[in-house]
Amino acid sequence: MRVVVTRPLLSGERTIGRLARMGHEALLLPLAEPIHHVDDARRALLETRGAIAVTSAEAVRVLAALGADVAQHLGRPVFAVGKVTAKEAAALGFIDIAASEGGGTELAALISGHAANPAESPLLYLAGHPRAAGFEAGLTKLKRPFRTVECYRMRDVIPEDGALRRLFVDPQADAVLFYSQQTAQRFFSLPFVQENPAIFAGTRFLCLSEAIAEAVPAGMRPHIAIADTPDEDRLLALLVAG
Repeated sequence: MRVVVTRPLLSGERTIGRLARMGHEALLLPLAEPIHHVDDARRALLETRGAIAVTSAEAVRVLAALGADVAQHLGRPVFAVGKVTAKEAAALGFIDIAASEGGGTELAALISGHAANPAESPLLYLAGHPRAAGFEAGLTKLKRPFRTVECYRMRDVIPEDGALRRLFVDPQADAVLFYSQQTAQRFFSLPFVQENPAIFAGTRFLCLSEAIAEAVPAGMRPHIAIADTPDEDRLLALLVAG
């Protein structure tokens, strides 16, 4: 199948490799790029003690940019969304890692099952912007103290119409993969997409979650498929199911 991956460059290249090994023609369409706030992350680590939470691998890449300065924090517990983010943390040198199998809401529930040390700072959440609200809302509901520090933000990347035409017209794409609601919103707000709905008549929109699927316009929703859990393995399985 001809599959378009709407992920930032680094994470997108990993997915492209997986799809190629599965026998698909995989094409990358980054719609955002990360801007790291390394000094903010460094300051937050120095001002806190105890557990760290990360809901994306991008936050771990910010920590990697600290170089030798991260070494003194590698003994701190890390709570991560998903096995990919957990693997990134382990590769950086963290040794006490717990990962949720769902999204931010599931991570909050996982953290609530671990007793907080009253002598330590509130949980440090190294976040991005924009981000889904589920994790912070979950922590608030469960009355778990936390401090959010935005260590990166995603800057929009606007592809040229010519590039989009090469991806979707000659030949047409069989599927588009969406990993975040913000990315899906960016995609469907592109003038090229809005002005050429017929091009996507045979394209499936594969979404990591129900929340992401909500960003797909009503007229295109018959082409949606949603992973049964917010995990890349389950998302890519939809290619076979289709």
